[in-house]
Amino acid sequence: MRPHIRIKTLIAGAALATLGLGTMAQAETTTLTLSSWVPPTHFLVKDVLQPWMADVEKATEGRVKINMLPKAVGSPPQHWELARKGVADITWGNFTYEPERFKAMWFAELPMMGDNCEASSVALWRTYNQFLTSNDAFKGVQMLGVGMLGGGQFHHPSKVIDTPDDLKGQKVRMGGPIQKRLLEDLGAIPVEGPGPKAYEMLQGGVIDASLHPIESVVNFRLDGLLKNHTIIPKGLYDATFFVVMNEGKFKKLSAADQAAVMKVSGEMLARRWGQEFDKQDVSAEAKMRAAGNNFAEPSKALLDNITKVRTEMLKELQSEGPSFGVKDVGAMVTFYEKQYQSVLK
Repeated sequence: MRPHIRIKTLIAGAALATLGLGTMAQAETTTLTLSSWVPPTHFLVKDVLQPWMADVEKATEGRVKINMLPKAVGSPPQHWELARKGVADITWGNFTYEPERFKAMWFAELPMMGDNCEASSVALWRTYNQFLTSNDAFKGVQMLGVGMLGGGQFHHPSKVIDTPDDLKGQKVRMGGPIQKRLLEDLGAIPVEGPGPKAYEMLQGGVIDASLHPIESVVNFRLDGLLKNHTIIPKGLYDATFFVVMNEGKFKKLSAADQAAVMKVSGEMLARRWGQEFDKQDVSAEAKMRAAGNNFAEPSKALLDNITKVRTEMLKELQSEGPSFGVKDVGAMVTFYEKQYQSVLK
């Protein structure tokens, strides 16, 4: 082979090798870790998170995969910080676990914000995008999705809570400042405790009743104890949840993969979350009705008292809004309620 031909051949080979390496680099997979603090058999893992994880992989054509860790890397209240600090790439959790930090979310947990979880979850996502993306409380993470419970209710072992007097002096398990304030103003005695602990709290006489969404009564296996359920139209209270990713990790993804991830997250993830909770509520209620559990609506007097507490708390949040980065809480609530109704149509 003549020298100049051999040199051209070597250069061409090197160029092809470099191109191959470049193609391989582009095809490399980013594997993200996800920390979850409920059992892998929980419907939130099986029917919400895992299908979403599969959607992310498909949307990115396999370039981004999510690996759910075999156990949580911290307690439930730590999960926002675990993502923000990068201990896990992705986490989910309850905003109520850090109530003062996320006071901007309190409005969505007030009474009568909606009993359709798909509509409330989508409305919360849209409200977050409209009012809260630049709020300091949410810095350090990429918000991938939000969700709600679709309304919690009163549940009692031996009686329906129908009138204001039915709550007087009753020790009621609750979680979070909205529920605490609500119970206090209604004359009950709030007792803080996680939902899964309600069974032993009831058995031990620590509480007389408990607050839960309908699905949790069955999923926490409380339906054998809590046989009386008072259904407040549009919910007695709610809870707000997040799915977040470490901001630095998100920014390391290519622009195309960032867009692909968000295409199957955001409103789509909020909708999937809400649809599953709605399905669980319908199933749980059917099971309890079949077992002979009592379902009732509140008297006008009790409903008026709940409405009064809601009105007072909205006024307080409106006046305090600037302290937690929201200039006009009333406008935010109005926007949320319009979005909620638009999803129902």
